[in-house]
Amino acid sequence: MARLEQEGDIAADYLEELLDIADLDGDLDIDVEADRAAVSIVGAELTQLVGRDGKVLEALQELTRLAVYRETGERSRLMLDISGFRADKRSRLTQLGAETAAQVAESGEPVSLEPMSPFERKIVHDAVAAAGLRSESAGVEPRRYVVVLPADA
Repeated sequence: MARLEQEGDIAADYLEELLDIADLDGDLDIDVEADRAAVSIVGAELTQLVGRDGKVLEALQELTRLAVYRETGERSRLMLDISGFRADKRSRLTQLGAETAAQVAESGEPVSLEPMSPFERKIVHDAVAAAGLRSESAGVEPRRYVVVLPADA
């Protein structure tokens, strides 16, 4: 737990400096969620830090993980959220997983979803498992996708 809190502190220091350089206002929230440090930046207008489909957010997360690695010498699984983008996405993907599981349970036919990042696939897999069905990833990065399978498959 102390190591994860240290990761969060290092990440927050790095991100505060980045916000200062970019002359952006944002408040940082540090937490530990599911055995990983989580840092959230909230502010009035930070959409430029999220980017289209979260691409800038992904890049900032990797840079922040590198900053943590530079300080600790250990690989970080830190999660970064900006303006609630990931939280909203998690909610939508959980709903997609549950709805797809219900569709598969009713039809008995597998359903393949659109390609997703590993983070997105994990959320869908968890939602499908919570609904009592099975899912698997198929395809090759960056086009890997989730296939939701009937219970008897």
